[in-house]
Amino acid sequence: MKKGPTKGSGGKHRNKLKGYGPTPKAEDRVYHKAYKAKQIAERRMRSDPRLAARRRVDKFASADTSDLVFGRNSVLEALRVGVPSSTLYIMSRIEHDDRTREIVKIAGMNGLHMLEADRLEMDRIARSGNHQGVILKVNPYQYSSLHELVERAEKKAKAMEAVNSAAMRIASRPLFIALDGVTDPQNLGAVIRSAAAFGANGVILPERRSASVNAAAWKVSAGAAAHMPVARVVNLNKAIEGLKERGYYVVGLDGGGDKLVGETGFEADPLVVVLGSEGSGLSRLVREACDAIAGIPISSTVESLNASVAAGISLYAVAHARREAAK
Repeated sequence: MKKGPTKGSGGKHRNKLKGYGPTPKAEDRVYHKAYKAKQIAERRMRSDPRLAARRRVDKFASADTSDLVFGRNSVLEALRVGVPSSTLYIMSRIEHDDRTREIVKIAGMNGLHMLEADRLEMDRIARSGNHQGVILKVNPYQYSSLHELVERAEKKAKAMEAVNSAAMRIASRPLFIALDGVTDPQNLGAVIRSAAAFGANGVILPERRSASVNAAAWKVSAGAAAHMPVARVVNLNKAIEGLKERGYYVVGLDGGGDKLVGETGFEADPLVVVLGSEGSGLSRLVREACDAIAGIPISSTVESLNASVAAGISLYAVAHARREAAK
């Protein structure tokens, strides 16, 4: 007997029962005139000079503004002291004065890239509206290694051993200042300036929990950062221990010190002066590694000095003690 028809398809035609999803928009269908109109509009937008300028700004701008100096006085001062820079942004249709004219002149003499942008673009670059129409991008600071600092300082001291003047021999002995937990870049810039003023051989910074040499530090150092080498170390305590093995003495600055700055007895030797943060001071391990803890006598009405002020006083005290030892 012939088998009769069966009900259903047994799933043979299941794929044909599936839908094709929602209907695409007219502008997404390549055969539709709305698609062609969309392509024309996108080409027109890409050729818009204002949008092209925005894309250029996005290429150069970043969320980190630590490498930017903005404001007419600040930019002019940075260019005058020779802060290494790469790009100068100037707002279009800016009202020029003596400062902006000098800014453009110095930037041209130094061969900086000068880009013009409107106010919106300048605000996006500076992440602020207080740029006064000029923004300077500073080059990343080139740190030295601690080994380079030590070799350079000891080579200089060795060269001065043949000099007959005792004052020059003592003054040329290596002197470093290390910062333990100083996080304000302006304090760092002031310390670099003091170190250069009193003949230090370099500044030592830890890589973590420490300020870096950015645009703010460059500005406060008044150009001294270009001549004062700065080294970053992974572990400040180990770096101090390594210097002690090479014959250096370490003096920490703290308000509770049992000696006064300049009177520790180590000033005429190869020396490392360690400065702690303004709030917590020296860390425990660094304090234990110091050969002496010295303090600055101040009035009881003041709890502590600013870190950069303390560094300047201490470096002056060391320089004065070395002059006295050479007499």
